[in-house]
Amino acid sequence: MRVDPATSVHRAEHAGRTYHFCREGCRAKFVADPARYLAPATPAPPAPPGTQYTCPMDPEIVRDAPGTCPICGMALEPMMPSLDEGENPELTDFRRRFWITLPLSAATMLLAMGGHYLPWLSPAARGWLELALSTPVVLWAAWPFFQRWAQSIANRSPNMWTLIGTGVAAAYGYSVVATVAPQLFPPSFHEHGRVGVYFEAAAVIVSLTLLGQLLELKARARTGSAIKALLGLAPKTARRLRDDGGEEDVELAQVQVGDRLRVRPGEQVPVDGEVLEGRSHLDESMLTGEPVPVAKQPGDAVIGATLNGAGSLIIRADKVGGETVLAQIIQLVAQAQRSRAPMQRLADRVSFWFVLGVLAASLLTLLGWGLLGSSWTYAVLNAVSVLIIACPCALGLATPMSIMVASGRAAQGGVLFRDAEAIETLRRIDTLIVDKTGTLTEGRPAFREIQAASAFPPDQVLRLAASLDAGSEHPLAQAIVAEARARGVALARAEDFESATGVGVRGRVEGHALALGNTALMDEEGIDVAALRQAADALRGDGASVMFLAVDGKAAGLIAVDDPIKASTPHAIDALRRAGVRIVMATGDGERTARAVAARLGIDEVHGEVRPADKAALVSRLQQEGRRVAMAGDGINDAPALAAADVGIAMGTGTDVAMSSAQVTLVKGDLRGILRARALSQATVRNMRQNLAFAFLYNALGVPVAAGLLYAFGGPLLSPMLAALAMSLSSTSVIANALRLRRARLPLSD
Repeated sequence: MRVDPATSVHRAEHAGRTYHFCREGCRAKFVADPARYLAPATPAPPAPPGTQYTCPMDPEIVRDAPGTCPICGMALEPMMPSLDEGENPELTDFRRRFWITLPLSAATMLLAMGGHYLPWLSPAARGWLELALSTPVVLWAAWPFFQRWAQSIANRSPNMWTLIGTGVAAAYGYSVVATVAPQLFPPSFHEHGRVGVYFEAAAVIVSLTLLGQLLELKARARTGSAIKALLGLAPKTARRLRDDGGEEDVELAQVQVGDRLRVRPGEQVPVDGEVLEGRSHLDESMLTGEPVPVAKQPGDAVIGATLNGAGSLIIRADKVGGETVLAQIIQLVAQAQRSRAPMQRLADRVSFWFVLGVLAASLLTLLGWGLLGSSWTYAVLNAVSVLIIACPCALGLATPMSIMVASGRAAQGGVLFRDAEAIETLRRIDTLIVDKTGTLTEGRPAFREIQAASAFPPDQVLRLAASLDAGSEHPLAQAIVAEARARGVALARAEDFESATGVGVRGRVEGHALALGNTALMDEEGIDVAALRQAADALRGDGASVMFLAVDGKAAGLIAVDDPIKASTPHAIDALRRAGVRIVMATGDGERTARAVAARLGIDEVHGEVRPADKAALVSRLQQEGRRVAMAGDGINDAPALAAADVGIAMGTGTDVAMSSAQVTLVKGDLRGILRARALSQATVRNMRQNLAFAFLYNALGVPVAAGLLYAFGGPLLSPMLAALAMSLSSTSVIANALRLRRARLPLSD
């Protein structure tokens, strides 16, 4: 197998044929042009929401305009729903075709069933009348079905439309020939003075299929309700402060980074930013699931779309448009809804061969009843019934519908899944590795104290350390800088700044070579910290984080910082442990500090002073032991472990690097979100299994019944009309079952 450099499509040669595999590895296709099935390897520039379309069953299909999927024949849907979009055009079209032709289908069926009670209407005349009534139904109402049928043949991608189109065409075509030229048929085909016709079967199948599509399209539209609800959170305007002291209301799209905006009491925060003036409480429950309003004051960050309380705020716009938290949440939800679950791959492989098997079963049914059963009437009816009832639509929709609904439900609970695989995998996690700072703790450390070596005054230790840390975004560094500024210490400019991820920082300040970090960094630099070790151990034993400062190769002192444990952490850890999850702490902090925090939380397995590579190695070691490992963290140093874990879980309050490396993001940064995510993962997989089991069972029972197996032993026959109704209801029932996930109760969120 090799990768085509022009399309990035996996391609293999076998027996003179070329097989193309989509990037998700979901199915193999023998085609001359893989572009029929796959989105371009290099995606086009981002289009405005709603301008690109994809298939809910085959998300690798991406188009710039509405149409039908070349693989399954379903109508493409917008990749990003819009509040302004009207009704689905296909729903409107199918509704019109259904209601206009429904009276014709009903009249055709009544004529076929009770026409013999009309003595003035001869059998031949009745056949011509049925032809006249059913023709608009088959040739106009069913025209979209035949288009998709032809497309499935041309693309060598058998699907539900292959079966429906073949069944309707066979019933109608056979009946037309029987009506126009009955002399072509042998005597065995003649019953009651004429050749049997099946116009009513063809017409009613079309009407019932249209009805099934209407029900399915309406149900599918509800799966996008979560994204539309998120879109509806965003305010339409913002109140911008002008340089001349005035204010103006502007469209949200006109807000630029750096603009000063006023948020009045009861208004929504328009964009992500920082409070410049004022104090208030914000209701962030619509994004984080946290019901308690959060106090905000100058310097605090605010999230767009959250609701302001009684105070007035002036904020600075820091993130606008697609960079806001709300926009990123919407993108993640949409991406997760379009992804394909591993469980779906089995259904994909089965569906392809299943359709071919049904075509063969229909042919065998026709020949078996016609030649062995001596009844070509039953032969045609049963063959058409087999084609119609065995629609693989329910099989194809079984997992995509569950994933779409679950992704939206998770977002409402403050949990963002990146893809379907994460939803399916999280339920099997038995080991959770957690970082300390920002994950178990608040991530907003507060300065505690300074211990200086004899040759360095404490204020000098603080000034040098804060000067070096001024350019760092690490929470511990911010605590040191904040303390220096609170004391009015003038900071110097740092040069040659270097961050040694997970251990500390290096640089030069006022000509002095500085190193600030944990014991591992001091060991690297060859710094003797023996004089400070006793004080450091005592502080660590009390749960403080300790950083040593070295100046020109000598220990200058230490700085201790406290990071309080989140109020929700003990409950989350206890609940996870009761659920059978093994908890492991891995942190870059000192061993004694880590153990002090772990002791408060009842965590027995602790790894302190670990580097990013060590965290990733710990993940690999546990995986080699047969464990299913999740990693929860919020910092850049956690990114390698987040990527290596079976499921990476990032705190929404952490760094962008961590969130981009993870498969799950907890918007609030609350570990209780893992409980919600795990419960939803279990409910979703259970729902997918129910859908797949129903789809397989339905087809396993439906095909033999439609073929007349029960009739051969004295049971009933299944008419093509009942087969069409059963086919429509099967797809609708799968979607209805998936929609139950919208009401799934999640721990600590409902």
